[in-house]
Amino acid sequence: MPTPNKAVCYRWTELPTDTPMPLLERRRVIGEQAMISHVTLKKGCTVATHAHPNEQFACILSGRLKFTLGDENAARREEVTAHPGEIVHLPSNVPHAAEALEDTVVLDIFSPPSATTGIDRKT
Repeated sequence: MPTPNKAVCYRWTELPTDTPMPLLERRRVIGEQAMISHVTLKKGCTVATHAHPNEQFACILSGRLKFTLGDENAARREEVTAHPGEIVHLPSNVPHAAEALEDTVVLDIFSPPSATTGIDRKT
């Protein structure tokens, strides 16, 4: 956690990488009010439907990521495919799933920060 009232410069390449699920690598900076994650998903990586209290912004840097929005039991679910330069805003507690249609890099911004997100929860 950063020191209050002190700016810190991070380099993605120097941050530790974790692999919370197959075909996905992540680096994170966790602050007091927000968290940013640099996420690399290999083609075919799927993130199961989940929801979390954090508001999330998924900024696609490269590749394509298909989001499925809504509860798995809903009669109709919406699909959104995000491309480089696009941002998907996921309000708090909105059920969503994701699939990497090709190798994809995403910057995920979460507020508030937390040690876990949907990909960290064991089913």
